[in-house]
Order: sequence, then C-alpha cells, then structure tokens
Amino acid sequence: MELRKPHTLELEAHDALVVVDVQNDFLPGGSLAVPHGEEVVPVLNRYLSAFHSRRLAVYATRDWHPPEHCSFKAQGGIWPPHCVAETPGAQFASDLSLPPETTVISKATELDKDAYSGFEGTDLDARLRDREIKRLFIGGLATDYCVLNTVKDAIRHGYEVLLLEDAIRAVNVNPDDGLKAEETMQGLGARPIHFEILTTRVSPAGSASPEGVEETEEA
Repeated sequence: MELRKPHTLELEAHDALVVVDVQNDFLPGGSLAVPHGEEVVPVLNRYLSAFHSRRLAVYATRDWHPPEHCSFKAQGGIWPPHCVAETPGAQFASDLSLPPETTVISKATELDKDAYSGFEGTDLDARLRDREIKRLFIGGLATDYCVLNTVKDAIRHGYEVLLLEDAIRAVNVNPDDGLKAEETMQGLGARPIHFEILTTRVSPAGSASPEGVEETEEA
C-alpha cells in the first residue's frame, strides 16, 4: 500500500517565485560575499524549473547601485562597494537558471536612497497585482537583509508568503542574525518550506508568460 506524504503543497495559478539578489558580489569572491551563499543556487534552480515548467510568474530582484551609492563606506554607509550597475559584480550568478520570461526588478538605483526590500521604490507590487498574484515563494540573499525586508513588505502588502528555507543564507554580522530574521518572518506569518513538499500537479496558469527577460528600475 502506497502512503501519501503527510505534508504537500500544490503550486497554483496565482503563485509567483521571487528570487532575491543572487548576484556575483554576494557570492564567493564577491565584494560582499554571503557565507555559503553559493549553496542557494542549485536549490533555487529546482524552484525555477518548477515554476517555469508550469508557466508561473518569476521575478528576480537585484541591487543596481550607482558607483557612489550612499550605502558604501566611502559615502558614510556600512558596506563595501557592491553590485554597481553594469559591472560583473552586479550580474546574476552565471549558474542561476533564470527563465527567459523572468521579470528583473532593480532596486537601490538612486544615489542617496538605499533599499533592502524588492518592493521599496520599485513597481514590484503593481506588477504582481497586474497578474493577480496572491502567494509569493521567496528565497535568495541575504536572509537577514534583503530577504527579510522583502518578506516583511510582501506581508504588509497582503500577500501570503512561503519562505524558501532551503534557499536562503545570512550575512550574520552577529552570529544569530539569520536565525532572528527567520523567526521574525515566521512571526509575521511567513510559512517556511522546502522544495520536497511541492507536488507535481498545478492548476492551469492561464495566459502564457511574456517573451524575453524584462528589466525594471526604480522610478
């Protein structure tokens, strides 16, 4: 007798995957490398494949800073220069398998404004609402900064959030920053999941995804 998995999750038409800041400068060898950040890439690729094969929406956020951004130490910020627009460090990881229809959301593009959230100063919320997205699957880098703030804003905007616990890593300026961030996100209502609970069936996704990678920047 075949036993069913006690906990499974079915992808639905109004789901979207949000991949947060998986950029070269946050990976080994980058100017602001997240410890073990490279480990999220193969796991995210599994989620990306699942969403792409079901024609579900995929968004990828990225830091896209001007060269003298306010978050950099030379300008009085706390970080070394990183993810400067149009530089190799700002590019997505070469082995991250973003589908061609991925919508790219650029954030922190203004000289004097920082943004840890993919929603802050961008049109991500409007784009999600245009596609009638209700539930967000969020993973990437880093747990205690851009993932945390993207999740907080997603919940504030009324989305149900599934936190990809197997596809996040933390900076951990303090040793327990990542753990505290996960506790905060779950306390706000984000549900932690692992890829293995996804089922193979999905509701019809409706209209086809737009062709080509679409890039957006802050207004």
